This record gives sequence, C-alpha cells and structure tokens, in this order.
Amino acid sequence: MADAIESPAYPAKLRRRGGWKALIRAPVTVKLSLLVVAVYIFAALFAPWIAPYGETQLVSPDPFSPWSSDFILGTDQLGRDVLSRLIFGARNSIGIALLTTLVAFAVGGTLGVAAALFRGWADQLIGRVVDIFMAIPQLIFALLLLSIFGASIKNLIV
Repeated sequence: MADAIESPAYPAKLRRRGGWKALIRAPVTVKLSLLVVAVYIFAALFAPWIAPYGETQLVSPDPFSPWSSDFILGTDQLGRDVLSRLIFGARNSIGIALLTTLVAFAVGGTLGVAAALFRGWADQLIGRVVDIFMAIPQLIFALLLLSIFGASIKNLIV
C-alpha cells in the first residue's frame, strides 16, 4: 500500500484523503496541540479586532488592578490590560519564532550543502563546528548571547 501511495499514478485526491484520515486517527494530544497553535495564529492575525483594548492603551488609573468584568486578567504596573497585551504579544512570539526557524533552515541548509559539496577538510571543519555548538547547552548559549548583545528585539532581528 505504501508503494501505491507514493506512485504518481495514485490519484492526488486519495493521497489528500489519507492525510485527513491520519489526522482523524491521531492522538488527542496532537489534535489539542494543533488547536492551540491555530488559536494562537488566529489571535496574532486578528489582534486589533479581538483585543478589548489597544496594546499600549492605559485603561486603569490603578496599577495592578485585580481581574474584573472589565479586565479579565487584570492590569499591569502601568494600568494596561493584560489580556490585550497577551493577544498583541502573540504577534511578536510568532514572528520571532518564524524568523529564527527560517534563519536556522537557511544557515543549516547552506552549511549542509557546502559540507556535501566540498567534502574532505571542509566537511570535517563544518561538522566539528556544529558539534561544538550542539555540545553547549542551549540555555547557557542563549544567556551568553544576551549578555554580549543585550536583551532587546532589535538585537534579535539584526
């Protein structure tokens, strides 16, 4: 059956149906994860229309107001609605995650192709550099980069 699915003679309509069947048979955790990601992307795309207040709008004269019918998650130290800030924050989170994934794919793909093409000492050098980066714990490496470049979104982009 696996040979029939990969065969070009196998109709595309049936191949797509197989994907939906696999999703239907997937564990509940997979379905829940997809739902969370879909809600997060929806919130990022439609933040100005679904957030109760603006991202930087001061809505309460009292800092740290508790939750109420007006402020479902309360307010922060400046009197801004926390729920609105979380909804607008989805844009930054998804944008940074997408950008870093694309950069990692581009750098990793380029280095992988270079190692495969040049072989010999270039392959060994690229392999050893990658081994060094993989040996450093990710959190320590992130803290090292933050201490060198500073903790701002501008430094993440540039």
